[in-house]
Amino acid sequence: MPAGEFKAGVKDMHGREEIAFERRHVMSTAAYTLDSTHIVYSLAPYHPPALSVPEGAVVHIETCDCFENQIEREDQDFGTLDWSRINPATGPVYVEGAAPGDLLAVHILDIQLAKRGIMTTGPGLGVMGDQLSENAIRFAEIDQDQVVLPGGVRAPLRPMIGVIGVAPACGEVPCGTPGDHGGNMDCTRITAGAVLLLPVSAPGALFALGDLHAAMGDGEVGVSGVEIAGRVTVRLNVVRGASCPAPMVVSPDDVSVIASAATLDEAAELATKRAATWLSAAARLHLADAAMLLSAAGRLRICQIVDPLKTARMEIDRRLLEQLGVPLPV
Repeated sequence: MPAGEFKAGVKDMHGREEIAFERRHVMSTAAYTLDSTHIVYSLAPYHPPALSVPEGAVVHIETCDCFENQIEREDQDFGTLDWSRINPATGPVYVEGAAPGDLLAVHILDIQLAKRGIMTTGPGLGVMGDQLSENAIRFAEIDQDQVVLPGGVRAPLRPMIGVIGVAPACGEVPCGTPGDHGGNMDCTRITAGAVLLLPVSAPGALFALGDLHAAMGDGEVGVSGVEIAGRVTVRLNVVRGASCPAPMVVSPDDVSVIASAATLDEAAELATKRAATWLSAAARLHLADAAMLLSAAGRLRICQIVDPLKTARMEIDRRLLEQLGVPLPV
């Protein structure tokens, strides 16, 4: 049974076809656990599932940090790292009943973190890479609801998921690369309490996640956030017949349409166009009116500018969507 589906064919008072959303949530009574020995370095339809779960299952997923726990000392030589093991994702998880054309609704229930994170930067890395002469590693201790950054600065703990996605229809995408399948989007809105919608392109979705951060600024400008191991609890539902852009993050206060492209300008334009097109159709607005609404009240944000593709998001306040009667699939 699907988590929900859109129903077409209902007419409003003016005779226009409405898009109604029937909410049906599938809840599995069992909880599953997947440990961090089950990892992949790419998302692909041919990876054998590490775990198969029914639709609606709750899964506890343990993760390595983005270096696969290879960094042990602040003075460690970058040359000792196996760079083919960067950005591992735990999985894949086969979700029974998920089929191409569906959306996978990933309800992020909880994120638990290890006691210490890692930050790195160096020559050729991040925005400042052309001005750095040597590599740098800094440990960042977790102290209750704060993380201790370089210089002893304390910042709020803001756990989020950097790599999260499903398999593409064919071929493979390295976990370090973002795209319409998800992947290394590094979006700070992907956190506990949010629901991430991902387009299912392969049977079972083949879902995986990793690259947790204890904190990360929009852009991830230094090439890393506070990289950390941890455990994420998700509920995996399937949405059938939905007509909304994905990846999309539904947060308690807003909805974010995410896009990745070769340049930040292209990613920003793509996120905006997808949001406007969806808003126009879902709210029955002229495209010009949807563009004006985003121009007046939308929030165009940077997710990251350091990966092979750049990622941006268009945030829309949920109160605006409620005024317009826009249905959400979760």
